[in-house]
Amino acid sequence: MAKPVLYSYFRSSASWRVRIALAYKGIEYDYKAVNLIKDGGQQLTEEYRELNPMRQVPTLVIDGVILAQSLPIIEYLEETRPDKKLLPQDPAKRAQARQIAEMINSGIQPIQNLAVLKLVGEWTGDESKKATWAKHWITNGLQGVEKMLSRTAGRFCVGDEVTIADLCLIPQMYNATRFGVDLSPFPLINRVVDECGKLEAFQKAEASSQPDAPVEPK
Repeated sequence: MAKPVLYSYFRSSASWRVRIALAYKGIEYDYKAVNLIKDGGQQLTEEYRELNPMRQVPTLVIDGVILAQSLPIIEYLEETRPDKKLLPQDPAKRAQARQIAEMINSGIQPIQNLAVLKLVGEWTGDESKKATWAKHWITNGLQGVEKMLSRTAGRFCVGDEVTIADLCLIPQMYNATRFGVDLSPFPLINRVVDECGKLEAFQKAEASSQPDAPVEPK
């Protein structure tokens, strides 16, 4: 069986989620970088569109199947490689994990992604508005996540086991920091982030650890 191939961009939140899942489940894969900025966006080529009709990352080629969209990819990995589960056995907790994941996946990340921010800059004619926009919607979304965690959190977002919710939270917090969001009102989120940061799978998936991450000057 051929090794899975992940088409990814180091800073893409959606790609990052899948990288955590692959690392957490111990799945080795080949990394194919798709630079969302270089050459006008390498995801926009016709060649890449054959893999991913939405021209987005990530795309995972695995088991002879081409999969896109981070949450369905993670669900596929969960169903085909059930060791080290990312969805709780308890139906209520499983629904809560999915709820938090979707709060981020649908309610925060799309509003502040690269394509949206590009349009905000173009429509307003003011590049500084992009950061203001992103900061507003990330803050608004994290307020909801923090409230949800007051019902569900243990060591991680839902109880004491890593779930799909944690995979979504960590990349979003990278963006929160990047856009200057004040994180002090989110003690539960910050605690979960600290706990996730102790795990090797999350460390391996970090943006700065990817082959296409810019090399920081010494």
